[in-house]
Amino acid sequence: MKPIKTAIFGTGFMGRVHLEAVRRVESVEAAAIAGRNAEVARRLGAAFAVPFITTDHREVLRDPAIDAVHIGTPNAQHFSMAKDALLAGKHVICEKPLTTTVAEAEELVSLAAQQGVRNCVCHNLRYYPMVQQMRRLREAGDLGEILVVQGSYSQDWLLYDTDWNWRVDSKAGGPSRCMADIGSHWFDMAEHVTGLRVTSLCADLQTFHATRKQPKHSVETFANKLLGPEEYVETAVDTEDFGAVIFRMGNRTRGCVTASQVSAGRKNRLSIEIYGTRSSVAWDQERPDELWAGNRDVANQIFVKDPSLLKPGARGYADLPGGHSEGYDDTFKQVFRRFYSSIATPGAAPEYPQFVDGLRQLTILNAELQSHQARSWVDVPAFEIGK
Repeated sequence: MKPIKTAIFGTGFMGRVHLEAVRRVESVEAAAIAGRNAEVARRLGAAFAVPFITTDHREVLRDPAIDAVHIGTPNAQHFSMAKDALLAGKHVICEKPLTTTVAEAEELVSLAAQQGVRNCVCHNLRYYPMVQQMRRLREAGDLGEILVVQGSYSQDWLLYDTDWNWRVDSKAGGPSRCMADIGSHWFDMAEHVTGLRVTSLCADLQTFHATRKQPKHSVETFANKLLGPEEYVETAVDTEDFGAVIFRMGNRTRGCVTASQVSAGRKNRLSIEIYGTRSSVAWDQERPDELWAGNRDVANQIFVKDPSLLKPGARGYADLPGGHSEGYDDTFKQVFRRFYSSIATPGAAPEYPQFVDGLRQLTILNAELQSHQARSWVDVPAFEIGK
């Protein structure tokens, strides 16, 4: 079969993650890289034997041989790059958040539908096997009616005022940092697993470092913890380090979540707990192969990932046998595999989050920002989203 040719926009942390995952997907060829730093892009392309390197993503879009593009650049560039790609007739997979505003996301959703191309927002954390197992348990009725959804997403990589990343700067990352960057992953997972939608919320956001010491050179995501003494520029910060949200899912279900990038010792811990009238489940991203199941009248259990023991609907998300861990990088492979399969099979229903799902998360984020500013509850507009 003729390989699908794809391009990677962005050469930082996420660009490299996407590139590595693309190379693990059957019948897909990474054919081009676009990055703002020519030397960084050249080195990355040489390392992975990617034939075409440029600093102008529009050069890639003019190539009729390129079928799809991955956008892994800073958030503020997502809208223009995705719009350019859609207008060029390319299939697009974009990192979250899809854009920095609801209006921009709405425009991309509409344009993607007009162009008739495949579109995906990379909410990859749905694709851990045990997350899919939670979803299938809920679908089978094993949990009963969902009463409570709670959890956290905690990191420590921006704990110090000397920690810096482009996400800190609202001009590059948008008006929200912590809730946009990791809170959106949590809410996407909560809605995906429970099948419920957040209908209203009340949010409190906090910026602990009103100023940060910005290095005079660019810093790749998560690389800040390895920096030595540098020359810094004292820079004012207007994005949050922490957020707490209580929320309603319809008339009965209630929930709460905290997201933090200043929690010492927590490296990348998404924790979610779902409590139903029959039983409960809890999952921790730092222990991805384990799923806790709670019961009222019999002993609780901890299940270790084994495809043979998963619900049939979850089994296809685990490629390796029991005892063989599947982690963060594998979730990208699972998303991309389904995305490219849908390109090869035009009539197939998408089995991945689409631009409309990215719009959904921006709608929740917008409500969080409004709630924090008004110090009150805010309704979240309802609309139909993807699977």
